[in-house]
Amino acid sequence: MPTIFARRSARRWATSCPPYAVGVAILYAVGVAILLVSGNAFAQMTPVGLWRNIDDKTGEAKAEIRIAETAGALNGRIERRVAKDAKPDAKCEECKDDRKDKPMDGLEIIRGAKKAQDKDVWEDGKILDPENGREYRLRLTPIEGGKRLEVRGSFGPFGRTQTWVRVN
Repeated sequence: MPTIFARRSARRWATSCPPYAVGVAILYAVGVAILLVSGNAFAQMTPVGLWRNIDDKTGEAKAEIRIAETAGALNGRIERRVAKDAKPDAKCEECKDDRKDKPMDGLEIIRGAKKAQDKDVWEDGKILDPENGREYRLRLTPIEGGKRLEVRGSFGPFGRTQTWVRVN
């Protein structure tokens, strides 16, 4: 139960403020809450972040890949390999460009993907398969509210799609 002093203070504050001040304060609070919620949802509908890729054959996690945006394009590096049989000193022996003989941990496997106009799709980039050294045309599509990422690598009419899982 509020004291008499508290009731008088509240009454005094309410009568001393302009009539619209309380309404403005409430609208401001609601607006900030909406921006925080929508900003968080929007941030998740992008490939930027940490992802775990899954081996097509075994269904086990192979690596964690960090995708970042640099100068309007997405790039991704193997942050760490989590496969049971991953050799700690493995290098990209099959790579044919500047990544040849670079350590697998830290290896850049995604280069240059850009957001398609009016779509939640990033394309026109390249993805490297470090196991065979081949580069493929890339398409990234966040799905399930950004919890998963469809990663499509293609060469001409042929390709395959993997689904990566966001790491929180």
